[in-house]
Amino acid sequence: MILRKLWESKDWTNFINNNCRKGIRVRFDKSVDEEVKRACKEYIFWLRKWYEFPIRVPIYFKSSKFVTASTGEKVSAIFFGPYDKTVEPYIKIAVGDYEDLLEEVGKDNALCAMLCSITHELSHYFQWIKNFNTDTKCSERQAKYYAKVIVDDYAETREHP
Repeated sequence: MILRKLWESKDWTNFINNNCRKGIRVRFDKSVDEEVKRACKEYIFWLRKWYEFPIRVPIYFKSSKFVTASTGEKVSAIFFGPYDKTVEPYIKIAVGDYEDLLEEVGKDNALCAMLCSITHELSHYFQWIKNFNTDTKCSERQAKYYAKVIVDDYAETREHP
């Protein structure tokens, strides 16, 4: 695994106060598909093994096809990072389109799309921690890049997502 500069730091105190809760947590709507739950839980378990999450970030998996951004826009996933880093951020991922994706691109690709959404939003989480401007084309390009390379790293550890 090559160095993932955005996702790693030797000293998080350069960016945050050490008194905050740490880690990554998951919460699923009751009607989220069981296969989606399994794949996402396994992926999060793998991420915890390789990366540190210095400020607790819950990820809410919504059974809807979209989540609503603060602008009112319908999106597939969103990261919210408050101005005050003593307030925990959160991520929402819409997974209600799994059945549609399953028919359209197959099981592995459908699950991979969801893992990429998780990684993309976690990249915004790390940008937020490191005070990068997350409202730029550059930050989106960086999040897309990390979504691809980290999910590719994960793919090397298993036959199917």
